[in-house]
Amino acid sequence: MTQHAPTPADKLGECDAEAPIEHTQPRPWRGLLRFIGWVVFALVMAVVALVLVIPRLIGAVPLAVLTSSMEPVLPPGTLVVSQSVDPETLAIGDVVTFQPVSDDPMLVTHRIVEVGYQADGGLTFTTRGDNNGADDQPIVGDQVMGKVVYSVPYVGYVTTLFGVTERGWIVGALGGLLIGYAVFTLLRALMRRQPG
Repeated sequence: MTQHAPTPADKLGECDAEAPIEHTQPRPWRGLLRFIGWVVFALVMAVVALVLVIPRLIGAVPLAVLTSSMEPVLPPGTLVVSQSVDPETLAIGDVVTFQPVSDDPMLVTHRIVEVGYQADGGLTFTTRGDNNGADDQPIVGDQVMGKVVYSVPYVGYVTTLFGVTERGWIVGALGGLLIGYAVFTLLRALMRRQPG
């Protein structure tokens, strides 16, 4: 029996069979997907903050615009956040949410075009939708529910699809999913950095 020294070809074959092949080329698409994921996550969290968190913190109410009366500034589907204010602080140009008929639950959001006074000294406001050709009937300070402090385009469409009960559990579920995704992403990053 003749023994011979292993040739370089034999050693090459042994290495190929025993060692796994490592990919040394970077995968730029993975970084891009991770970046896109974080951007989407940040955008969703910003919308949740604008729609739910901030209104609660400032004592405001989010409302969906349903008609085109305030176009182009507040087209249908816009979510307006209306905060209760002292009617004495309102001025021409302010966009307010009000009850056209006292104690009627229907709300309208229009711009103040005139401020006046009743015989007893109480304030009156004349409003008009930016897209309307005629003024609304004058209202008194008690009919003003709040002043629009900011708006979020398109989000009103989502809120009109669901009732108050459905919105509550949907928001809770989305919040839980977002938190779960954040925890998963952080844990995965930590696991990848550990040696071994």
